[in-house]
Amino acid sequence: MLRVVIIGAGKIAGSHLKAIEQMNRLRAIAIADVQEARALETASRYGLVAYTDYRKMLEQERADIAIVALPHFLHKQAAFDCADVGCHILMEKPMALNVAECDEMIAAAERNCVQLMVGLTQHYFRENKMAKQIIERGDLGKLIMINDTRHQHYFMDTRPDWFLSKEKAGGGIITNLGAHSVDKIQWLLDSRIHTVRAKLTHYADRGDVEGSGCIYAMTDAGIPATIVQSGYKGVPINDTHLIFTEGMLKLVTGRGIWISDNGSYREVPLPESANPYILQLQEFIDAIDGARPLECSGEYARTVNEVLEGIYRSHTTGKEEVV
Repeated sequence: MLRVVIIGAGKIAGSHLKAIEQMNRLRAIAIADVQEARALETASRYGLVAYTDYRKMLEQERADIAIVALPHFLHKQAAFDCADVGCHILMEKPMALNVAECDEMIAAAERNCVQLMVGLTQHYFRENKMAKQIIERGDLGKLIMINDTRHQHYFMDTRPDWFLSKEKAGGGIITNLGAHSVDKIQWLLDSRIHTVRAKLTHYADRGDVEGSGCIYAMTDAGIPATIVQSGYKGVPINDTHLIFTEGMLKLVTGRGIWISDNGSYREVPLPESANPYILQLQEFIDAIDGARPLECSGEYARTVNEVLEGIYRSHTTGKEEVV
């Protein structure tokens, strides 16, 4: 049995704890949050010990795994603290504020012989896995482009202020939600994004981070991709369109996948699959056991940060940037 602690009692902690409850190899034992009431409430709900200081929790509980769900600017130090006590790390995305911090975190994990996984959950949704299979089989001919679009009100009153601070979050909607788009494209194609050209905007009355981005990217496989995201008010959208020489796919992560058929879309039936957070944790357990390498390792997650840095650099220079 692997003992798990949670660092950060925000919304995402519940997703992890619900998954842990369904797994035979894992047992959640404690949670830490600087907001004592939030730590106590989550601890009571899941039968955990509550802490306000995660370092004290790491020292006293001696867990096997720490799931880190803290503001982005705290990721690096938390990774150091977990690694130093020999605790395997599942870090929420984005991995860090920048590539330099990623490198330090990878080095700390290697130095202490612990696994470092980053929560890039796009790999575990059944519709995404089906899309990847269709691409690899060549059912619709050659893939020629990907268009990924996401609209979500990003500056809502309930969003914590740190999310809207470049110093603490690293960026806005492109850092937070764009990381998923970058990962999805790279994973679907098994190919890295190597150039980007981007235009970002900031028209919100809160914070100093971007509220939209339009990005043109090129992958090593020679497939162009667009990423379009808006955090202003409007209609929520989370669609990925894949264009092939012989047809099209529409992928809506978390909902389903549709394939073109005589000028219209028909839904593709999907096999039953476990919750993405369960599949993520199972991959982590397997890596700890030495059964398979991590797909979402620190080394891979670093490539996502590289692309994000290239996007912000391109916006500043007004030029295409090599990642």
